[in-house]
Amino acid sequence: MAEHPNAIIAREAMDAMTRGDYEAAMTYLADDVVWHYIGGTEPIRGKQAMVEGLGGGGEWTITGEIHDVVANDEHVIGLVKAHAVRGDKTLDYDTAEIMHFKDGKCTERWAFSDDTARIVEFFG
Repeated sequence: MAEHPNAIIAREAMDAMTRGDYEAAMTYLADDVVWHYIGGTEPIRGKQAMVEGLGGGGEWTITGEIHDVVANDEHVIGLVKAHAVRGDKTLDYDTAEIMHFKDGKCTERWAFSDDTARIVEFFG
């Protein structure tokens, strides 16, 4: 069975982010996207704010290896093994990327991890 079009879009967006190609990644987001971070901090609202916040301003990087993506017309779930680098520290964790999609664009995203406390400490 062919993969759902939203799964293909989500894979392309996650691959672009892993490559650090944020310009390409932004093409997959709605202009008014709401981006929720692990740990319940205030979400980023809007594509422009995403551009400004990605890559930690050079302070950190995150790459990911996609384990699987499942999707339907409204929802996408990506299972990802993430690797973060901040200075001389690294962090590996598993995450579920949960996204709402409309008209082929991500309109809202949440992420849940296997160890929220470690992630909050690492990026805090």
